[in-house]
Amino acid sequence: MRFFSWGAECRFERLQKTAFACEADAEAALQAFRKQQKLTVVHDAEILARPRYSRKGRPGQEQTPEAYEYYLQGGLASATAIYQEKLQRKSCFIIATNELDEQVLSEEQVIEHYQKDQQKVEHGFRFFKNPWFMASTVFLKSPRRIMALMMIMTLCLLVYAAIEWRIRQALQSQNQTIPDQKGQPTQRPTARWVFQFFSGIRLLRISQTQQVILSMNEPQRAVLALLGNRYVDLYANSA
Repeated sequence: MRFFSWGAECRFERLQKTAFACEADAEAALQAFRKQQKLTVVHDAEILARPRYSRKGRPGQEQTPEAYEYYLQGGLASATAIYQEKLQRKSCFIIATNELDEQVLSEEQVIEHYQKDQQKVEHGFRFFKNPWFMASTVFLKSPRRIMALMMIMTLCLLVYAAIEWRIRQALQSQNQTIPDQKGQPTQRPTARWVFQFFSGIRLLRISQTQQVILSMNEPQRAVLALLGNRYVDLYANSA
C-alpha cells in the first residue's frame, strides 16, 4: 500500500530527469527532496555519471566525451511506521477534567460522561466559529498569542455555559419560564438569547455619584432574581 502523494512521485520523476553538473549537486538535490517528504522515503538511491558528447548521434569508439552529467536514480516507498504513528495521533483527542481523584471519577467515567453530553460540548465549541463571537476578526501570528486567545475563549465558554446552566436550573426548580425568540414560554433558553434578552437597557448617569438604569422590564427582573441577589443589586437603581 502506498501512502505517498502523486505530487511527490511526479517531483521525483522530474528530479531523475534533471542533469547535474557534478555529483555533489545531485546529492544535495536528493537530500533536499528527502527533507520535504513526511510519509515517503527514497530507497536504492544512486548517482549515475553519463557522458555528454559535442556531436549528436552514436559516438565513435575513439571519441572522448566533452563532459559528464550526473543523474539520480532510485525509487519511492511509503514510510508505514511514520504513517501509522501520525494516524494514531490524529485518531486521538484530549478529554480534560479538573477532578484528579480517580476514586471519585475514573477514566472510564470521564469518557462515559463525555459521550453522554458530547452534543452539548460540541455545541459549545461551535459557538467559537459563530460570526457572533467575532473570533475571525482577530489576527494573531505568534503561536503563544494564539494559545493565549484560545485559553481566554475557553474561559469565556465556561462562563457562558455556567450562566446557561444556572438559568435553566433555576427556571425548572421554580417552575417559571421566560419568553424565547418567538415570544413563547421556555425553560431552556440559551445564554446567547439571554444576553440578547437584556439588550436595550441604558445607563443614565445623572452625576458622578448617581446613575439610573433605564428600560428594564419585568421578564428581565425575573431573570435577575433567578440568578441571585448579587445580580439584582447590579440593576437595583432601575426605572
